[in-house]
Amino acid sequence: MTVLVAGTDTAEGQAAYVFALQEAARRGEDLLYFGLSGERPAPGAAEEAGVRETYAEPDARGKDGVGDLLDTAERIDPSVIVIGIRQRTPASKFIMGSSAQQIILQANTPVLCVKPGMIDA
Repeated sequence: MTVLVAGTDTAEGQAAYVFALQEAARRGEDLLYFGLSGERPAPGAAEEAGVRETYAEPDARGKDGVGDLLDTAERIDPSVIVIGIRQRTPASKFIMGSSAQQIILQANTPVLCVKPGMIDA
């Protein structure tokens, strides 16, 4: 099986990546880094953790990145999806929506939510 991580270049995304590496190593699974912001993690981190890592990105033809991540999850059936989260006000959620909320509500697989500072990097 595979651990799927929603990768971004934010502190939340970095925390999710570190946790996903640890989770993949603990489970003895591969890691699929889905780059929502076009950034890739620093080379060598997966190798150091003893994890085989592959990469995917949103389809450039149109659909939103979260939709592409959910489509990928449907296709590969990961054991878990790891996402980074941050606290938002109710007003900002109403106006902007929430990618994390969309993933949590629409994924057909368990979703682990990670906040910066929850784990040791």
